[in-house]
Amino acid sequence: MSYKRSVSDADVSGKRVIVRVDFNVPVKDGVVGDDTRIRAALPTINLLRERGARVVCMSHLGRPAGTGFEAAYSMEPVAARFSELLGAPVAYVRDVCGEEALAASLALADGEVLLVENLRFEKGEKKNDPAFAAALAKLGDVYVDDAFGVAHRAHASVAGVPAILPAYAGLLLAGEVDTITGMLNDPARPFVAVLGGSKVSDKIGVIDALSEKVDVLLIGGGMCFTFMQAQGLPIGSSLVEPEWVERAGEMLDKAAERGCRIVLPLDYVVADKFAADAATQIVDKTAIPEGWMGLDIGPRSCELYARELAGAKTVFWNGPMGVFEMEAFAAGTRAVGQAIADNAACTSVVGGGDSAAAVKKFGLESGMTFISTGGGASMELVEGKALPGVEAIPNAD
Repeated sequence: MSYKRSVSDADVSGKRVIVRVDFNVPVKDGVVGDDTRIRAALPTINLLRERGARVVCMSHLGRPAGTGFEAAYSMEPVAARFSELLGAPVAYVRDVCGEEALAASLALADGEVLLVENLRFEKGEKKNDPAFAAALAKLGDVYVDDAFGVAHRAHASVAGVPAILPAYAGLLLAGEVDTITGMLNDPARPFVAVLGGSKVSDKIGVIDALSEKVDVLLIGGGMCFTFMQAQGLPIGSSLVEPEWVERAGEMLDKAAERGCRIVLPLDYVVADKFAADAATQIVDKTAIPEGWMGLDIGPRSCELYARELAGAKTVFWNGPMGVFEMEAFAAGTRAVGQAIADNAACTSVVGGGDSAAAVKKFGLESGMTFISTGGGASMELVEGKALPGVEAIPNAD
Protein backbone atom coordinates (compact mmCIF):
# COMPACT_ATOMS: atom_id res chain seq x y z
CA MET A 1 0.00 0.00 0.00
CA SER A 2 2.90 2.28 -0.79
CA TYR A 3 0.54 4.61 -2.61
CA LYS A 4 -1.06 5.56 0.73
CA ARG A 5 0.51 7.64 3.50
CA SER A 6 2.17 5.33 6.00
CA VAL A 7 2.53 5.65 9.76
CA SER A 8 6.24 5.09 9.14
CA ASP A 9 6.41 8.54 7.55
CA ALA A 10 4.26 10.41 10.08
CA ASP A 11 5.61 13.13 12.37
CA VAL A 12 4.23 11.97 15.72
CA SER A 13 6.70 13.08 18.39
CA GLY A 14 4.85 14.72 21.28
CA LYS A 15 1.52 14.40 19.45
CA ARG A 16 -1.63 12.58 20.46
CA VAL A 17 -2.15 9.87 17.85
CA ILE A 18 -5.54 8.22 17.54
CA VAL A 19 -5.10 4.60 16.46
CA ARG A 20 -8.24 2.85 15.25
CA VAL A 21 -7.50 -0.75 16.20
CA ASP A 22 -9.64 -3.86 15.87
CA PHE A 23 -9.79 -5.27 19.39
CA ASN A 24 -13.09 -7.04 18.75
CA VAL A 25 -11.94 -10.14 20.62
CA PRO A 26 -13.84 -12.84 22.52
CA VAL A 27 -14.32 -11.99 26.20
CA LYS A 28 -15.80 -14.42 28.72
CA ASP A 29 -16.12 -13.82 32.46
CA GLY A 30 -13.93 -10.75 32.13
CA VAL A 31 -11.08 -12.59 30.40
CA VAL A 32 -9.93 -12.21 26.79
CA GLY A 33 -9.89 -15.53 24.92
CA ASP A 34 -8.18 -15.24 21.55
CA ASP A 35 -5.87 -12.19 21.66
CA THR A 36 -4.62 -12.50 18.06
CA ARG A 37 -6.05 -9.14 17.02
CA ILE A 38 -4.43 -7.33 19.93
CA ARG A 39 -1.06 -8.87 19.12
CA ALA A 40 -1.47 -7.89 15.46
CA ALA A 41 -1.69 -4.19 16.38
CA LEU A 42 1.42 -4.13 18.58
CA PRO A 43 3.97 -3.34 15.83
CA THR A 44 2.19 -0.10 14.92
CA ILE A 45 1.64 0.89 18.55
CA ASN A 46 5.25 0.14 19.50
CA LEU A 47 6.51 2.14 16.52
CA LEU A 48 4.46 5.12 17.65
CA ARG A 49 5.62 4.81 21.26
CA GLU A 50 9.26 4.60 20.18
CA ARG A 51 8.80 7.83 18.24
CA GLY A 52 7.36 9.69 21.21
CA ALA A 53 3.69 9.60 20.30
CA ARG A 54 0.92 9.76 22.88
CA VAL A 55 -1.26 6.90 21.73
CA VAL A 56 -5.06 6.93 21.99
CA CYS A 57 -6.50 3.57 20.94
CA MET A 58 -10.14 3.09 20.05
CA SER A 59 -12.09 0.00 19.01
CA HIS A 60 -15.50 -1.61 19.02
CA LEU A 61 -16.33 -4.86 20.80
CA GLY A 62 -19.29 -7.08 19.98
CA ARG A 63 -22.71 -5.78 19.07
CA PRO A 64 -24.03 -3.51 21.82
CA ALA A 65 -27.31 -1.69 21.35
CA GLY A 66 -25.67 1.70 20.83
CA THR A 67 -27.55 3.30 23.71
CA GLY A 68 -24.73 3.64 26.22
CA PHE A 69 -22.53 1.52 28.47
CA GLU A 70 -23.10 -2.24 28.62
CA ALA A 71 -20.87 -4.15 31.02
CA ALA A 72 -20.81 -7.26 28.80
CA TYR A 73 -19.15 -5.26 26.01
CA SER A 74 -16.80 -3.07 28.03
CA MET A 75 -13.22 -2.61 26.83
CA GLU A 76 -11.91 -2.84 30.42
CA PRO A 77 -10.81 -6.52 30.23
CA VAL A 78 -9.34 -5.83 26.80
CA ALA A 79 -7.28 -2.99 28.28
CA ALA A 80 -5.91 -5.37 30.90
CA ARG A 81 -4.80 -7.95 28.31
CA PHE A 82 -3.49 -5.20 26.03
CA SER A 83 -1.30 -3.92 28.87
CA GLU A 84 0.09 -7.43 29.50
CA LEU A 85 0.98 -7.91 25.84
CA LEU A 86 2.42 -4.43 25.48
CA GLY A 87 4.53 -4.80 28.60
CA ALA A 88 3.54 -1.31 29.71
CA PRO A 89 0.60 0.32 31.47
CA VAL A 90 -2.49 1.06 29.37
CA ALA A 91 -4.80 3.72 30.77
CA TYR A 92 -8.50 2.97 30.39
CA VAL A 93 -11.51 5.26 30.75
CA ARG A 94 -15.18 4.31 30.83
CA ASP A 95 -15.90 7.01 28.31
CA VAL A 96 -15.80 7.07 24.51
CA CYS A 97 -15.17 10.71 23.62
CA GLY A 98 -16.60 12.85 26.40
CA GLU A 99 -14.86 15.03 28.95
CA GLU A 100 -13.21 12.12 30.76
CA ALA A 101 -11.74 10.68 27.56
CA LEU A 102 -10.57 14.11 26.40
CA ALA A 103 -8.91 14.84 29.76
CA ALA A 104 -7.20 11.44 29.73
CA SER A 105 -5.87 12.02 26.22
CA LEU A 106 -4.48 15.42 27.18
CA ALA A 107 -2.81 13.94 30.28
CA LEU A 108 -0.77 11.41 28.30
CA ALA A 109 3.00 11.75 28.26
CA ASP A 110 5.22 10.75 25.33
CA GLY A 111 5.07 6.98 24.79
CA GLU A 112 2.01 6.43 26.97
CA VAL A 113 -1.10 4.58 25.81
CA LEU A 114 -4.82 5.08 26.45
CA LEU A 115 -7.74 2.85 25.47
CA VAL A 116 -11.16 4.48 25.44
CA GLU A 117 -14.47 2.69 25.83
CA ASN A 118 -16.35 0.73 23.16
CA LEU A 119 -17.06 2.93 20.15
CA ARG A 120 -20.36 1.18 19.46
CA PHE A 121 -21.81 2.26 22.80
CA GLU A 122 -22.56 5.41 20.79
CA LYS A 123 -25.06 5.17 17.92
CA GLY A 124 -23.09 7.81 16.00
CA GLU A 125 -20.29 5.31 15.30
CA LYS A 126 -22.12 3.03 12.88
CA LYS A 127 -24.04 5.97 11.40
CA ASN A 128 -20.81 7.88 10.69
CA ASP A 129 -22.39 10.86 12.41
CA PRO A 130 -20.29 14.00 11.72
CA ALA A 131 -20.74 15.34 15.25
CA PHE A 132 -19.59 12.06 16.76
CA ALA A 133 -16.60 11.91 14.40
CA ALA A 134 -15.68 15.47 15.41
CA ALA A 135 -15.84 14.52 19.09
CA LEU A 136 -13.57 11.53 18.47
CA ALA A 137 -11.14 13.70 16.51
CA LYS A 138 -10.68 15.98 19.54
CA LEU A 139 -8.85 13.12 21.27
CA GLY A 140 -5.90 13.38 18.87
CA ASP A 141 -3.75 15.45 16.57
CA VAL A 142 -3.01 12.65 14.08
CA TYR A 143 -5.03 9.60 12.99
CA VAL A 144 -3.73 6.12 12.15
CA ASP A 145 -5.98 3.34 10.86
CA ASP A 146 -4.71 -0.11 11.80
CA ALA A 147 -8.09 -1.87 11.89
CA PHE A 148 -8.28 -3.96 8.72
CA GLY A 149 -11.14 -5.96 10.21
CA VAL A 150 -13.46 -2.95 9.86
CA ALA A 151 -11.87 -1.34 6.81
CA HIS A 152 -15.02 -2.21 4.84
CA ARG A 153 -17.24 -0.24 7.23
CA ALA A 154 -17.88 3.46 6.60
CA HIS A 155 -18.17 4.20 10.31
CA ALA A 156 -17.24 7.40 12.14
CA SER A 157 -13.94 6.06 13.50
CA VAL A 158 -13.01 4.58 10.10
CA ALA A 159 -14.15 7.18 7.58
CA GLY A 160 -15.21 10.23 9.60
CA VAL A 161 -12.15 10.96 11.73
CA PRO A 162 -9.58 10.68 8.89
CA ALA A 163 -11.55 13.37 7.05
CA ILE A 164 -10.75 15.71 9.95
CA LEU A 165 -7.21 14.83 11.06
CA PRO A 166 -3.98 14.08 9.13
CA ALA A 167 -4.45 10.38 8.41
CA TYR A 168 -2.04 7.49 7.84
CA ALA A 169 -2.21 3.74 7.29
CA GLY A 170 -0.94 1.53 10.10
CA LEU A 171 1.47 -1.35 9.51
CA LEU A 172 -1.22 -4.00 9.91
CA LEU A 173 -3.67 -2.33 7.55
CA ALA A 174 -0.99 -1.85 4.89
CA GLY A 175 0.30 -5.39 5.29
CA GLU A 176 -3.16 -6.90 4.90
CA VAL A 177 -3.98 -4.92 1.77
CA ASP A 178 -0.57 -5.53 0.19
CA THR A 179 -0.68 -9.27 0.86
CA ILE A 180 -4.16 -9.84 -0.52
CA THR A 181 -3.82 -7.60 -3.56
CA GLY A 182 -0.37 -9.02 -4.29
CA MET A 183 -1.79 -12.54 -4.18
CA LEU A 184 -4.49 -11.59 -6.68
CA ASN A 185 -2.33 -9.55 -9.04
CA ASP A 186 0.79 -11.69 -9.26
CA PRO A 187 0.21 -15.24 -7.99
CA ALA A 188 2.58 -18.13 -8.48
CA ARG A 189 0.67 -20.86 -10.31
CA PRO A 190 -1.21 -23.10 -9.97
CA PHE A 191 -3.40 -20.74 -7.93
CA VAL A 192 -6.01 -22.67 -5.93
CA ALA A 193 -8.78 -21.04 -3.91
CA VAL A 194 -10.88 -22.83 -1.29
CA LEU A 195 -14.25 -21.31 -0.45
CA GLY A 196 -16.67 -22.55 2.17
CA GLY A 197 -19.43 -21.22 4.32
CA SER A 198 -23.17 -21.59 4.35
CA LYS A 199 -24.56 -19.29 1.67
CA VAL A 200 -23.88 -18.82 -2.03
CA SER A 201 -25.42 -15.35 -1.75
CA ASP A 202 -22.61 -14.30 0.62
CA LYS A 203 -19.88 -15.47 -1.74
CA ILE A 204 -21.21 -15.08 -5.28
CA GLY A 205 -19.26 -11.87 -5.91
CA VAL A 206 -16.09 -13.48 -4.55
CA ILE A 207 -16.61 -16.60 -6.69
CA ASP A 208 -17.12 -14.41 -9.73
CA ALA A 209 -13.96 -12.41 -9.03
CA LEU A 210 -11.82 -15.43 -8.19
CA SER A 211 -12.93 -17.37 -11.25
CA GLU A 212 -11.03 -14.79 -13.30
CA LYS A 213 -7.89 -15.18 -11.19
CA VAL A 214 -7.50 -18.78 -10.04
CA ASP A 215 -6.84 -22.04 -11.82
CA VAL A 216 -8.91 -24.18 -9.48
CA LEU A 217 -11.74 -23.28 -7.10
CA LEU A 218 -12.61 -25.85 -4.42
CA ILE A 219 -16.10 -25.39 -2.95
CA GLY A 220 -17.24 -26.67 0.45
CA GLY A 221 -19.66 -25.83 3.21
CA GLY A 222 -23.39 -25.36 3.01
CA MET A 223 -23.25 -23.43 -0.24
CA CYS A 224 -22.36 -26.69 -2.03
CA PHE A 225 -25.99 -27.70 -2.02
CA THR A 226 -27.21 -24.74 -4.03
CA PHE A 227 -24.66 -25.72 -6.70
CA MET A 228 -25.74 -29.36 -6.43
CA GLN A 229 -29.36 -28.43 -6.94
CA ALA A 230 -28.30 -26.46 -10.01
CA GLN A 231 -26.89 -29.75 -11.32
CA GLY A 232 -30.11 -31.63 -10.56
CA LEU A 233 -28.64 -33.67 -7.71
CA PRO A 234 -30.62 -34.64 -4.58
CA ILE A 235 -29.78 -32.65 -1.46
CA GLY A 236 -32.20 -34.07 1.12
CA SER A 237 -32.79 -31.52 3.87
CA SER A 238 -29.48 -29.74 3.30
CA LEU A 239 -29.26 -25.97 3.35
CA VAL A 240 -30.18 -24.40 0.03
CA GLU A 241 -30.98 -20.95 -1.34
CA PRO A 242 -33.65 -21.64 -4.00
CA GLU A 243 -33.50 -18.12 -5.42
CA TRP A 244 -29.77 -18.59 -6.12
CA VAL A 245 -29.91 -21.97 -7.87
CA GLU A 246 -30.08 -20.54 -11.38
CA ARG A 247 -27.28 -18.08 -10.65
CA ALA A 248 -25.13 -20.88 -9.25
CA GLY A 249 -25.57 -22.85 -12.46
CA GLU A 250 -24.61 -19.82 -14.51
CA MET A 251 -21.51 -19.35 -12.36
CA LEU A 252 -20.37 -22.92 -13.08
CA ASP A 253 -20.68 -22.25 -16.82
CA LYS A 254 -18.97 -18.86 -16.61
CA ALA A 255 -16.03 -20.27 -14.66
CA ALA A 256 -15.56 -23.02 -17.24
CA GLU A 257 -15.52 -20.44 -20.01
CA ARG A 258 -12.81 -18.54 -18.13
CA GLY A 259 -10.65 -21.63 -17.75
CA CYS A 260 -11.30 -21.94 -14.04
CA ARG A 261 -12.08 -25.43 -12.81
CA ILE A 262 -14.71 -25.42 -10.03
CA VAL A 263 -14.50 -28.60 -7.96
CA LEU A 264 -17.47 -29.73 -5.86
CA PRO A 265 -17.46 -32.51 -3.25
CA LEU A 266 -17.72 -36.16 -4.28
CA ASP A 267 -19.31 -37.26 -1.01
CA TYR A 268 -20.72 -35.90 2.22
CA VAL A 269 -21.10 -36.60 5.90
CA VAL A 270 -24.86 -36.34 6.40
CA ALA A 271 -26.88 -36.20 9.60
CA ASP A 272 -30.49 -36.73 10.60
CA LYS A 273 -30.51 -33.43 12.52
CA PHE A 274 -28.35 -30.39 13.14
CA ALA A 275 -26.78 -31.47 16.41
CA ALA A 276 -23.48 -32.75 17.76
CA ASP A 277 -25.12 -36.07 18.74
CA ALA A 278 -26.93 -36.62 15.43
CA ALA A 279 -26.89 -39.94 13.65
CA THR A 280 -24.47 -39.71 10.71
CA GLN A 281 -23.52 -41.58 7.57
CA ILE A 282 -21.21 -41.03 4.61
CA VAL A 283 -22.95 -40.92 1.24
CA ASP A 284 -22.08 -40.27 -2.39
CA LYS A 285 -23.00 -36.85 -3.80
CA THR A 286 -25.79 -38.52 -5.78
CA ALA A 287 -27.31 -40.28 -2.79
CA ILE A 288 -28.19 -37.83 -0.01
CA PRO A 289 -31.32 -39.39 1.55
CA GLU A 290 -34.58 -37.54 2.08
CA GLY A 291 -34.68 -35.99 5.55
CA TRP A 292 -30.89 -35.98 5.95
CA MET A 293 -28.63 -32.94 5.68
CA GLY A 294 -25.02 -32.58 4.58
CA LEU A 295 -22.91 -31.07 7.35
CA ASP A 296 -19.37 -31.81 6.09
CA ILE A 297 -17.54 -32.98 3.00
CA GLY A 298 -16.78 -36.70 2.97
CA PRO A 299 -13.46 -38.63 3.00
CA ARG A 300 -13.20 -38.99 -0.81
CA SER A 301 -13.69 -35.23 -1.12
CA CYS A 302 -11.01 -34.64 1.52
CA GLU A 303 -8.56 -36.74 -0.48
CA LEU A 304 -9.45 -34.99 -3.73
CA TYR A 305 -9.08 -31.52 -2.23
CA ALA A 306 -5.80 -32.49 -0.56
CA ARG A 307 -4.39 -33.62 -3.93
CA GLU A 308 -5.42 -30.34 -5.57
CA LEU A 309 -3.80 -28.35 -2.76
CA ALA A 310 -0.61 -30.41 -2.74
CA GLY A 311 0.28 -29.14 -6.22
CA ALA A 312 -0.63 -25.48 -5.62
CA LYS A 313 1.89 -22.65 -5.53
CA THR A 314 -0.61 -20.06 -4.23
CA VAL A 315 -3.60 -20.84 -2.00
CA PHE A 316 -6.40 -18.62 -0.74
CA TRP A 317 -8.80 -20.06 1.83
CA ASN A 318 -11.98 -18.55 3.19
CA GLY A 319 -14.76 -20.54 4.83
CA PRO A 320 -15.04 -23.96 6.49
CA MET A 321 -15.93 -27.18 4.68
CA GLY A 322 -18.53 -28.13 7.29
CA VAL A 323 -19.82 -27.40 10.76
CA PHE A 324 -16.31 -27.67 12.20
CA GLU A 325 -17.40 -26.47 15.63
CA MET A 326 -18.93 -29.95 16.10
CA GLU A 327 -16.32 -32.72 16.08
CA ALA A 328 -18.50 -35.06 14.03
CA PHE A 329 -18.39 -32.56 11.16
CA ALA A 330 -14.86 -31.14 11.53
CA ALA A 331 -12.88 -33.63 9.41
CA GLY A 332 -13.30 -31.79 6.11
CA THR A 333 -12.14 -28.43 7.42
CA ARG A 334 -9.26 -30.07 9.28
CA ALA A 335 -8.18 -31.98 6.16
CA VAL A 336 -8.16 -28.86 3.99
CA GLY A 337 -6.23 -26.89 6.59
CA GLN A 338 -3.71 -29.68 7.03
CA ALA A 339 -3.22 -30.04 3.27
CA ILE A 340 -2.47 -26.33 2.97
CA ALA A 341 -0.10 -26.41 5.94
CA ASP A 342 1.71 -29.47 4.53
CA ASN A 343 2.44 -27.73 1.22
CA ALA A 344 5.67 -25.93 2.09
CA ALA A 345 6.09 -24.81 -1.53
CA CYS A 346 2.97 -22.63 -1.58
CA THR A 347 2.16 -19.15 -0.42
CA SER A 348 -1.01 -19.53 1.63
CA VAL A 349 -3.37 -16.72 2.60
CA VAL A 350 -6.21 -17.41 5.05
CA GLY A 351 -9.03 -14.92 4.71
CA GLY A 352 -9.88 -14.42 8.37
CA GLY A 353 -13.23 -15.23 9.97
CA ASP A 354 -14.13 -18.89 10.50
CA SER A 355 -11.13 -20.03 8.47
CA ALA A 356 -8.74 -18.28 10.86
CA ALA A 357 -10.66 -19.76 13.80
CA ALA A 358 -10.32 -23.23 12.28
CA VAL A 359 -6.59 -22.79 11.70
CA LYS A 360 -6.18 -21.87 15.36
CA LYS A 361 -8.44 -24.69 16.58
CA PHE A 362 -6.45 -27.31 14.68
CA GLY A 363 -3.06 -25.81 15.58
CA LEU A 364 -2.04 -25.07 12.00
CA GLU A 365 -0.95 -21.42 12.33
CA SER A 366 2.74 -22.14 11.74
CA GLY A 367 1.92 -23.79 8.42
CA MET A 368 0.21 -20.73 6.95
CA THR A 369 2.03 -17.88 5.24
CA PHE A 370 -0.50 -15.21 6.19
CA ILE A 371 -3.67 -15.19 8.31
CA SER A 372 -5.87 -12.14 7.80
CA THR A 373 -7.49 -10.46 10.79
CA GLY A 374 -10.57 -9.49 8.79
CA GLY A 375 -12.94 -11.94 7.14
CA GLY A 376 -15.46 -9.46 5.73
CA ALA A 377 -12.82 -6.94 4.71
CA SER A 378 -10.67 -9.56 3.00
CA MET A 379 -13.68 -10.84 1.06
CA GLU A 380 -14.59 -7.37 -0.18
CA LEU A 381 -10.98 -6.75 -1.17
CA VAL A 382 -10.90 -10.02 -3.11
CA GLU A 383 -14.19 -9.08 -4.73
CA GLY A 384 -12.58 -5.88 -5.98
CA LYS A 385 -14.58 -3.46 -3.85
CA ALA A 386 -13.11 -0.23 -2.52
CA LEU A 387 -12.69 -0.30 1.28
CA PRO A 388 -13.78 2.93 3.04
CA GLY A 389 -10.98 2.57 5.59
CA VAL A 390 -8.38 2.48 2.83
CA GLU A 391 -10.01 5.15 0.66
CA ALA A 392 -10.04 7.55 3.66
CA ILE A 393 -6.23 7.54 3.87
CA PRO A 394 -4.65 10.18 1.60
CA ASN A 395 -2.24 9.05 -1.09
CA ALA A 396 1.44 9.46 -0.42
CA ASP A 397 3.08 12.59 -1.84
